[in-house]
Amino acid sequence: MRLGILTMLALTGLVVGFWAAVLPESFYGDFPVIRPSWVSLDGPYNEHLIRDVGSMFLALGAVTIGAIVVRTTTAARLAGVAWLVFSVPHAIYHLMHLHVFQPLDQVINAVALPGLALLALAVVVWPGKVSTAVDRARSRVP
Repeated sequence: MRLGILTMLALTGLVVGFWAAVLPESFYGDFPVIRPSWVSLDGPYNEHLIRDVGSMFLALGAVTIGAIVVRTTTAARLAGVAWLVFSVPHAIYHLMHLHVFQPLDQVINAVALPGLALLALAVVVWPGKVSTAVDRARSRVP
């Protein structure tokens, strides 16, 4: 279960991050594609800011992929904490500014953004034995 949540977080980081970092004008004008643009509602275009946000999402995706590869509880929890550090203030900001969105987009934001934080929290609090590289090496010895 934790691996599935980490995979969803990694994909979110990589897809959103790549889009914002590589195609900032498109991200500004088109995110989230299936609805009217959410980013452009929040002020004038700022390429630097959007590329920085994209890079941050890519960094979160990279840390999360690292946790998936390493497969330790500690790495997973660190990735979850990183997502919490981002997603909680992000959700709070948008929940306080829902008035700029259309009604359906208000609902989507009110569910999706806290949902991302809850996924990160689930990774952090998921019970599990902390395994180290030494523990994994010992379990592979015949």
